[in-house]
Amino acid sequence: MTLGLSGSTLGITVMEQRKNQRFDLRLPVEILGGRHPLPKGETRNVSSCGVLFTAQAAVSVGEPIEYMITLPKAKGTRVAVRLHCVGKIVRKDEASEFAATLERYEFVRHPA
Repeated sequence: MTLGLSGSTLGITVMEQRKNQRFDLRLPVEILGGRHPLPKGETRNVSSCGVLFTAQAAVSVGEPIEYMITLPKAKGTRVAVRLHCVGKIVRKDEASEFAATLERYEFVRHPA
């Protein structure tokens, strides 16, 4: 991204320096553990090492968290696939937006 200043030849270049590619995915997320159980929320983006999600509750940075992400059901399948994740809260961006690590995960299948 290049930003130019009005009336100036000065330009600023900002480069993305993330190690892992992020995917903008809006998926249901359910918080299972941690000190304070949270209501259901929605992911904003997901990478191989973490997830940004929204939830209408407060959690503390550094707090351990256990959560389930429900993946879209493939056409013709009879089971829903969920991703059971364990991590910790690493950032609070806004009142209802949180970033958590994805330290361990497993796929869980449930009958539809």
